[in-house]
Amino acid sequence: MVDSKTGGTPGDIAVDMPAPQIKERVAHQRAGLPVLTVALVALLAAIVAFFVGVATAAHGNEASGAVLVILAVLIGVAALITLAGLTAVAPGEARVVQLLGQYRGTIREDGLRWVNPFTQRRKISTRIRNHETEVTKVNDADGNPIEMAAVVVWQVKDTARALFEVDDFVEFVAIQTETAVRHVANSYPYDAHGGADDQLSLRDNTGEITAELSTEIAARVASAGVSIIESRITRLSYAPEIAQAMLRRQQANAVVAARARIVEGAVGMVELALDRLAEREVVDLDEERKAVMVSNLLVVLCGDRDTQPVVNAGSLYQ
Repeated sequence: MVDSKTGGTPGDIAVDMPAPQIKERVAHQRAGLPVLTVALVALLAAIVAFFVGVATAAHGNEASGAVLVILAVLIGVAALITLAGLTAVAPGEARVVQLLGQYRGTIREDGLRWVNPFTQRRKISTRIRNHETEVTKVNDADGNPIEMAAVVVWQVKDTARALFEVDDFVEFVAIQTETAVRHVANSYPYDAHGGADDQLSLRDNTGEITAELSTEIAARVASAGVSIIESRITRLSYAPEIAQAMLRRQQANAVVAARARIVEGAVGMVELALDRLAEREVVDLDEERKAVMVSNLLVVLCGDRDTQPVVNAGSLYQ
């Protein structure tokens, strides 16, 4: 269940997932090679004892032969049961041990291990995995349709929770990741559009957005024993139906910003020119001539085309 908080930032949300009922612990285990050696020796001894018992019974000592045969069978069965408890664990894998449906622990140490042969041992990968979401069409905070996709790097940290808290932890991570991507996309505009300086947007504040995305995904999948290593936005664009209109708006904003910068620089250059002329007493201009000079300089500096100079061959006032 997700409850939005009022009065916070656009991405302020509490993910209220059920508290986990189980936690990973180490299973009771032993080194497998000594057990394997003992079991093979016992099995070999059982075979030898079986044939000796049969031979003894054939030579007339049926009682002793029967005892040897029964003993050999018991030893052989015990050796086979012991061998059934051997479990090979590869690096990057774990074995979740269950006995009659009850969780008995997890084997993480790689190599040949031995546990209770009557237990069930389920293999689970603890390697680092990637999940890339499909391209999702969703509305941003301004209501504009956008397309967004993300990749998440994750790893199973608690094998017991991964197997027993959810039905399929891989599918669970995929669904919760897509949910978090949709929520983050709904919480922020694609562009700030000249709003407040501290307003976050999906395009201009990728670092902050991905950090919040990682935090939210981690909160959603923590109950499944999954740890989020990193998340990145792999695709972010306007939906095709409004892409051209938004491109024209971005171009217009860029032109306006460039013009504002040009005008600001031109005003500074005109002011500097007037100050230098007055400081060095190159020419004494009245207010009307100053206005004409300012107008001419602004036309030259702010125009988007090259100006054609006109040489004044007369006096200053002609």
